[in-house]
Amino acid sequence: MAICHCMERTIKLPFDLSPDDAPGLQYVLVDKDHTIYEQSSGSADIVNRTPLSLKHTMAAFSMTKTITAIAILQLTQKQKLNLDDRASQFIEHPYHQQISIRQLLNHTSGIPNPIPLKWVHLAEDHKNFNEQAALAQVLESNHENVTAPGEKYAYSNIGYWLLGMVIEAAAQQDYSEYVRKCIFQPLKLAPGDIDFAVAEDATRAKGYLAKYSLLNVAKYFVMDKAVWGKYEGNWLHVKDVYVNGPSFGGAIGSAKAFSRILQDLLSDQSVLLSRDTRHILYERQKTNLGKYIEMTLAWHVGILDGIEYFYKEGGGAGFHSEMRVYPSKGLASVVMTNRTSFNSRSHLSNFDKMFFNT
Repeated sequence: MAICHCMERTIKLPFDLSPDDAPGLQYVLVDKDHTIYEQSSGSADIVNRTPLSLKHTMAAFSMTKTITAIAILQLTQKQKLNLDDRASQFIEHPYHQQISIRQLLNHTSGIPNPIPLKWVHLAEDHKNFNEQAALAQVLESNHENVTAPGEKYAYSNIGYWLLGMVIEAAAQQDYSEYVRKCIFQPLKLAPGDIDFAVAEDATRAKGYLAKYSLLNVAKYFVMDKAVWGKYEGNWLHVKDVYVNGPSFGGAIGSAKAFSRILQDLLSDQSVLLSRDTRHILYERQKTNLGKYIEMTLAWHVGILDGIEYFYKEGGGAGFHSEMRVYPSKGLASVVMTNRTSFNSRSHLSNFDKMFFNT
């Protein structure tokens, strides 16, 4: 059963692609002041026939990187750091010592990006998890630059993991606690809306992997077998996990919670960033030779029907998501699903275009 809430809109999105016996979708579209459209459909828990609501939370994975970038920019406002400071001024790392915080943010650091699917641990093991030891192991196995800093764009999860350590050093505070205090709480987002902890109540959606998929065939090669649960119809349940580095992919929330962050970035008076700092957040970045890349400090850059937008996608064990900002339209959108494989770019484009001329 689809759940839809609209403001003065008669458009009905085609959410029949998520029937009751399949993982669900959340879609939210906002402007700076209002939720224009929100809808959920499908299941949060297939075996128990629990409909996915707009309150259910899901792992956002790499959408977290935009939150990390906002935290870094807040620290520039507080004069705790500068974007062109060397990361080595704050933390120890094995890479080129001239790598700047800006280069970590815009993925021009030259730091490698091994497949991070195994960089997770079960929720039940989180109490005894040691993030510093996990990071040290990753750095030891991937300790050399692939390219020189600033030479070219090359995505790196390790780079954003290191940014979390930079935030902790500059703020003298745990990364997750800093984000809760300085990003979530000012927006009046409660832990039940978005957090870095797996919810222990019924508002946490279960993650799934399609039974008939290539990833299901190869699942034991890409992730530890302890992560895989039981089949529920045509879907394999993926057990709750924590990402080993919260700053590159650890946020867990609803599409509504992420839309609240986007609304603040669209607003006339952001509570998170000054007007000048928000401008910096969206500045197209360059290589050392002055060549523009399709990246700002936090966003990838796309074009839809001639309209420029900024986006961040996230995907991993059991979940997939994407959020966007369309500055010229004054709109932002989020789609989240509790299935591993999902073409968020195509679906979000189709959904958003329906509102461009309304």
